[in-house]
Amino acid sequence: MKKTNVALVFATAILGLTSCKNEPKFKTIDGLEYMIAKDAPGDKKPKEGDIIEFHIRWSIDDSLLTDTKKERKGEPVQGEFMKSQTKGDLWTGMALLTPGDSAVFLVSVDSMIAQQKRMQPGAEIPAWVQGKKKFKYEVVLVSVKSKEDMQKEMDAKNSVQTAADDKLLQEYFAKNGITPTKTASGLYYTIQTEGTGETIKAGQTAEMKYIGTTLDGKVFDANMGAEAKRTELLPVAVGQGQVIRGWDEGLQLLKKGSKARFFIPSPLAYGSQAMGEMLPANSVLIFDVEVVNVK
Repeated sequence: MKKTNVALVFATAILGLTSCKNEPKFKTIDGLEYMIAKDAPGDKKPKEGDIIEFHIRWSIDDSLLTDTKKERKGEPVQGEFMKSQTKGDLWTGMALLTPGDSAVFLVSVDSMIAQQKRMQPGAEIPAWVQGKKKFKYEVVLVSVKSKEDMQKEMDAKNSVQTAADDKLLQEYFAKNGITPTKTASGLYYTIQTEGTGETIKAGQTAEMKYIGTTLDGKVFDANMGAEAKRTELLPVAVGQGQVIRGWDEGLQLLKKGSKARFFIPSPLAYGSQAMGEMLPANSVLIFDVEVVNVK
């Protein structure tokens, strides 16, 4: 179960282009053209290391490519604020905003291509970028919080959500006659086959078969079983944050050859982040897993 890395939205900003003409309302700072569409009260501007939440739209020649507010059903994108990477880049504009502000930024295509080449040397620049002059970004800054404040807020929300998820799981266990083991984090598991050798350790790679289902039994992802859309093993670098927390913890309870079932409350899965229509926000997940090999 791969994690979705929303913080990469800025690193992939090269996907949003437009050839907008300059307008009288636009101002310029370090080569960035910008217009503050809404100037909300407040003076808390983001600084390096803060966690920001925002909505962003980008388009090309008036054709909309992405609208995160619509795609995420109103949930803002969340990421760590960085200092400007290139003169006049999107971070330059974001640094001007306070929560509640909305703005339009016109960013030089050349500067963004230069940034992309620095971040990903040798990366191929799409042919359709050629000849474009400006990127257009429409941004609404929702919140600015320190990492410490964000963590406290998340811990409080997770505590409430974990209790709600635990109630759902207890009802599920009672209905289905299941007696799982519970860990301190709230993860439940059962082991059908113990496996051999030593327990998997953080830093090792486990090659996995799995079936992921919702509490009502709907398969949403699998590489084994009748509903699998692919059959190759999933390599997981254990304990490295490459997968959801429930997997990172659960795999360290298993050995090579183990077959187990994880019952994962939403804070240990995707939390408040919806993952398509089958997995709305705060989804409790069930995984049948098999450790085929450990390296």
